[in-house]
Amino acid sequence: MKKTNIVLAADHNGVNLKKEIIVHLNKKNYNCIDLGPYTDDKKVDYIDYANQLSSIIESESVKLGILICGTGVGMSIVANKFPKIKAALVHNLETAPKSREHNDSNVLCLGAWITKTNLSLKIVDIWLNEPFGEGRHVKRIEKIIPHEKEKIVFTNGIFDVLHTGHIELLKFAKNLGGKLIIGINSDKTTKIIKGKNRPINNEHDRKNVLESLSFVDEVIIFDDKESLNTIKRIKPDIIVKGGEWTAKEVRKRDNIPKKIEVKIFPIVADYSTTNTLKKIKEMKTWKKKESYS
Repeated sequence: MKKTNIVLAADHNGVNLKKEIIVHLNKKNYNCIDLGPYTDDKKVDYIDYANQLSSIIESESVKLGILICGTGVGMSIVANKFPKIKAALVHNLETAPKSREHNDSNVLCLGAWITKTNLSLKIVDIWLNEPFGEGRHVKRIEKIIPHEKEKIVFTNGIFDVLHTGHIELLKFAKNLGGKLIIGINSDKTTKIIKGKNRPINNEHDRKNVLESLSFVDEVIIFDDKESLNTIKRIKPDIIVKGGEWTAKEVRKRDNIPKKIEVKIFPIVADYSTTNTLKKIKEMKTWKKKESYS
């Protein structure tokens, strides 16, 4: 099994705890990259070590890092000055999993003065084993991270009868980059996917409505059931999908190239085209009954 890289750094107060953590992780198939310091006989500035580790994580050379000082506070302050760093200061077992599940933290900050070694090792294990929960947490996390405005973002769908769920997804997608391109299924493929009575609005009307939105830059009509050929033509940096799947599941299902980021926007409760059309039909039925009464 391939070893997982993890980078660690401390100040003079965290050297001994760092050593314990490295011994512990080496037994668990992690490849520990120790940035130092290696002895506690000389005082050092935590800022320098936090900066070095954060630069490595931000470059995506290594995905996760651990910083240790006396309280963990100084390390966390420095690390969180880096745009792509989400450093979590953790002193207890309850915070460790939540900082991963809810906040997708990529740097763990520990306080050698605050938590005993055994507790720190448990925190490290829990933090490393807890995955990001995605789902409702995605849109919150993306509001924290600065996004490069030159990036092209792509999403696709039928977008037949627009509702709040559509609008929230498109706003989220636009926030991820500089240009938002939407691919919509043609009338022909919509009928294949949804049935002979769909779409309610033809492809040109759907295109015009979407392009009237200030946060939409371009709308493309495509004639395939799947969007992969359109994706290959556009070459987006990021693809946004709505649903309850994980990014990993969507990438595999839709055969999305690894170089393209996949972001999942959670379904907005109680909003769907199917529900909207159902309500319209119920209203029509109710009005007919009223007219006969």
